[in-house]
Amino acid sequence: MSKLDQVLILDPAVDLRFKGPFTDVVTTNLKLKNPSDRRVCFKVKTTAPRRYCVRPNSGVIEAGAAVIISVMLQPFDYDPNEKSKHKFMVQTIFAPPNVTDMDALWKDAKPDDLMDSKLRCVFELPSEIDKVNDVETTKAAPVMNSAKGDSAAATAPAAASLDDTEMKKMQEKCKRLQAEMNKLSEENRQLKDEGIRMRKLPRSDHMTSNSTSLLGREATTASLPSLLVVIAAIFIGFFLGKFIL
Repeated sequence: MSKLDQVLILDPAVDLRFKGPFTDVVTTNLKLKNPSDRRVCFKVKTTAPRRYCVRPNSGVIEAGAAVIISVMLQPFDYDPNEKSKHKFMVQTIFAPPNVTDMDALWKDAKPDDLMDSKLRCVFELPSEIDKVNDVETTKAAPVMNSAKGDSAAATAPAAASLDDTEMKKMQEKCKRLQAEMNKLSEENRQLKDEGIRMRKLPRSDHMTSNSTSLLGREATTASLPSLLVVIAAIFIGFFLGKFIL
């Protein structure tokens, strides 16, 4: 009795291609389609089991259904001069009704009931075109970031210029307030000296009246610096808050 032809349709049908670089895990997919009206059991084998991880590596495909097999090549030092000798085989068998023990099914299977397909492993490095595209993509990213940086840098000097102008105005106003405060303090000191001198003179109604008037002016004048200090503090706090925020 001749061997049965493979019932499943494999995609790809001949080669499993793995595209480098191979410094990390490289995965390729194998599609198994069951065009028959019967359930089919499958098993995936390789000549280099330590170099590959296959998920799933066995199972049952329902009638008219398909399954995707992920074949993961482990990292290795690739030598372009070394020809790959790795191969895969997809082995299948029609599933009996109500099958439960898959291990026993494969163990007791007759050679004439088995079907298989073989695939070669092909390793490919990225083409020169792919390399150029990767380099151009890598270069384009810094250019875009540089454009964003230039835009931000152009906005920053303008904001700094406005801040400097406001700061100068505030400093000038503070200087004027300080000058007025100094002037009032000097006048206040002179009035105090005059009051002390007037108190030392002989008492009289006229002098008492003048002294009372002077003391009233002294109290009024003394309150002005305090008021200006409060106003100046509020003014300075307002501008400092504006620049901090």
